[in-house]
Amino acid sequence: MNLSATALRFDPALPWWAIAALAGLALLVAGFALWRGLRGWAWRGLAGLAAALALAGPALELGSRAGLSDIVILLDDRSASQSLPGRAGQTDAALEALETQIAALPGTELRRVTLGDDDDGTLLATALSRAIAAEPEARLAGVIALTDGRLHDPAMLPAAAPAPIHTLLTGQPQDWDRRLVIEEAPAFGLIDQEVSIRLRVEDQGAVPDDVQGRSANLRISIDGEEEQVFAVPPGLSLEMPLRLAHAGQNTVQIGFDAPASEAGPPELTDRNNAAAISINGVRDRLRVLLVSGEPHAGERTWRNLLKSDAAVDLIHFTILRPPDKSDGVPVDELALIAFPTRELFLERIDDFDLIIFDRYSVRGILPPDYYMNIARYVREGGAILVAAGPELASVESLSLSPLGPILPARPTGRVVDEPFRPQLSDDGRRHPVTTALPGAPADGAGNEAGAGDGWGRWLRMVEVTPDAQAQVVMTGVDDRPLLLLDRVGEGRVALLASDQVWLWGRGFEGGGPQLELLRRIAHWSMKEPELEEEALLADVSDGLQVRLTRRTMQPDAGPVAITRPDGTVEEVPLAEDGPGRFTGDWTAPEPGLYRLQDGDLRRVLALGPAAPREFEQTVASGEALAPLAEASGGAVLNLSEGVPDLRVVPEGRRAHGQGVAGDWIAITSRDAATVTGLERRPLLPGWAWLGLVAGLILAGWLAEGRRGSGGGGGSPMPDAPGRA
Repeated sequence: MNLSATALRFDPALPWWAIAALAGLALLVAGFALWRGLRGWAWRGLAGLAAALALAGPALELGSRAGLSDIVILLDDRSASQSLPGRAGQTDAALEALETQIAALPGTELRRVTLGDDDDGTLLATALSRAIAAEPEARLAGVIALTDGRLHDPAMLPAAAPAPIHTLLTGQPQDWDRRLVIEEAPAFGLIDQEVSIRLRVEDQGAVPDDVQGRSANLRISIDGEEEQVFAVPPGLSLEMPLRLAHAGQNTVQIGFDAPASEAGPPELTDRNNAAAISINGVRDRLRVLLVSGEPHAGERTWRNLLKSDAAVDLIHFTILRPPDKSDGVPVDELALIAFPTRELFLERIDDFDLIIFDRYSVRGILPPDYYMNIARYVREGGAILVAAGPELASVESLSLSPLGPILPARPTGRVVDEPFRPQLSDDGRRHPVTTALPGAPADGAGNEAGAGDGWGRWLRMVEVTPDAQAQVVMTGVDDRPLLLLDRVGEGRVALLASDQVWLWGRGFEGGGPQLELLRRIAHWSMKEPELEEEALLADVSDGLQVRLTRRTMQPDAGPVAITRPDGTVEEVPLAEDGPGRFTGDWTAPEPGLYRLQDGDLRRVLALGPAAPREFEQTVASGEALAPLAEASGGAVLNLSEGVPDLRVVPEGRRAHGQGVAGDWIAITSRDAATVTGLERRPLLPGWAWLGLVAGLILAGWLAEGRRGSGGGGGSPMPDAPGRA
């Protein structure tokens, strides 16, 4: 600690204008004396100025200063890429050596900053800028970063720094890696139409000769199904065509096995050899064929439902004049459109997503081969919905046609003309088509007339006997089957054994969810994922938080087996969360690809990128940090060549170099200090100012007095008048 003058301060006894006026008066008097030729003019002026200065109150401000230590920032990169083989050991050894050297330097403090993982990658530039900004610029002697140089926020790097910034790179010169790069992938794709993913396989680092240029066997699968294998040469961008099979999320897995090398070390990591892409499958247009067997009160129910959906292309035919009708009108005088049976049911049938038979009777319009082709269409993935009236119980029933074997029930021949209130069966409370329908009647609500809860009543239904594999989701009179759903081959069949659903739309006795029920039936028939009765769903929230949902017609479900990216398997139990619905919460340990399985149901879940950003580029490089190191006078060195010596150099001198023992880096000595106290002392005490002013006045008086004395050198006095 030392004491030194830091500034000259003033404590005026009068306003500054008065002091200035006094100084001006002193100069005026001195000037007048000079004009009159008086010898004491200079002393008079100095006396006046000294008086003005004394009134200004000059004082010396003395400060006590204490020296401050220099600060060195040591940035320790512990992001995921630093966990690659050998890098953690290099970092630990360098940290120990540098901390020992810094501790041996007198007047030097160490600030250690540890950088971890972030969702956006390695934010080294942000951490570096914050660490520098947190320290006083006058004390910062240097920054040393232990990293692989792979940062993901280069825009945050400062253009310059007040002290040398050194980068010590981990890794080895022979490091190399091969990675998968997804250049472009669509977020949406049309079902049954090709979508393209553009990708390439890229080599980085010192690739061994026996791996250089070798093609990678690229495996591609959708939702964990059968893989396709392609040979892809490195460095070449390719368009890979895919075809989405279903609506909703389609998870595309792409990956290749790490190439083995006999001439060099293995690649750094295989975490970037795979990728997962979620593509949402959508239908371009839902193509529906509606065939009404005859005009009736509920015919427009289906038409209005389907026409209200902008995504539906509807073709609707109503059979107004069946072949057995004889009214004597010549055919060439009928203003009716001929039913294009061959085109619709043979040539173009596969273009439709759903065929609806609304009160259709077998009257010879379609020959048996056409019905057989419809059955083939269903078994190969098509869907039909039969909304039946009394004709189903007659000799013109569809069940007696070649289409009968794929229907989920057989009519008994009885039509029940009795009011009833539709009810949900046990299966209906579980099935997504009917579960949670608005206004569903409570358990045990009766069908009797006037029952007050639930939906409005219907007035007629056809008695049917369901097949063993069919699902009865709604019942009518005396719990007889009303709505039945079934799977046939790859397709779907639904049977509504009543033509009275239109009463709900008219609000009869309070009505019911007519449009919602018919919409669900139609979309289930077209295999919409949200209406699948057997499904395994996963909703991701808050990064790695997953809500597992299992929909099933069984009384229990789970646990769900989850295969992690490293191959280990864990089980997550599920708890019932409503009829046919079981849920469980699970937190993934890290981003990556996870495979979920419950029985025959499988699902692939991508949490974050399959290859985290930390593993996109893994070969160490100082390219991003080199400009900052050069601008600040620092260096970029490889730890594979050893930990450099640490020196202290004066500010402005070179901060790195190579000595006999190897490379060295330096910090700059800043010699910073702080003021610990202040003391103000008058320039002169009051009596001294008084003596100074008085002395100057006396000097002026004496100078003028000498002029009038009789001593030599003076001018003779003028002659006095003589006396006579």
